[in-house]
Amino acid sequence: MPVTKSDVTTLIFDWDGTLVDSAHLGLLAFQKTFAELGYVFPIDIYESSYSPNWYTTYRALNLPEHLWKRADELWLQHYGKETAELILDVGETLTTLHTAGYCLGVVTSGSESRVTRELSVSVLNGLLDAVICNEHITNKKPHPEGLELALDRLNCKPHETAYVGDAPEDIEMGKRSNVLTVGVRSNYPSSSRLLAAEPDIYIESIAELTKHFTGGESPKSKVQCPKSNVQSPKSKVESAKSNVIGLLLPKTKY
Repeated sequence: MPVTKSDVTTLIFDWDGTLVDSAHLGLLAFQKTFAELGYVFPIDIYESSYSPNWYTTYRALNLPEHLWKRADELWLQHYGKETAELILDVGETLTTLHTAGYCLGVVTSGSESRVTRELSVSVLNGLLDAVICNEHITNKKPHPEGLELALDRLNCKPHETAYVGDAPEDIEMGKRSNVLTVGVRSNYPSSSRLLAAEPDIYIESIAELTKHFTGGESPKSKVQCPKSNVQSPKSKVESAKSNVIGLLLPKTKY
């Protein structure tokens, strides 16, 4: 049975390009990584092949597979401690959705260390009930593993859920998980292929979500969000002894 907006009580988001503007930081890290490895970085191929599954991007750019692990290390090094800022209207929009009673989560290809750092200094800190990062999954997007893990941790069903992302892989993952899919335009090159993926809803900016999901019955009467296990880096260290390891945490890749 197709998911309808009126059924949705939970909104799960991609991170890079959807909630934070990290496209320029990711591109710079890729360029520095390839330069250090001694390989040409053709921007046209990058733009036509970019994927949240960065190994797909490596392959398209003809980087030998035996260098992928080193490229990962260099990418993290060059991205460093940079912190991507929230995209315009993201803070206000997610705050509105949270206040309206929606459960909110994230499923991202990014690394837990970077995503939790960026989350901890944003107004989204405390709004998310689940965050799944690269370290928490085996299969990368568009495989539905990450989204299915989030559904399990949030104790919600696919017909009650919408997934919001800016890449074709986000839409495919959502469809394979049988949730409502929402495509949002971003600065990532993969966004130009988003409409071809045929999301159930397409929006030009994140602010448009409130037009689709804050009218009519409040989801508060339909669902009770689990107590958030998403923690700041400091609180995560303090609670390590209690073994909160899978947090509800895990395109820029890290």
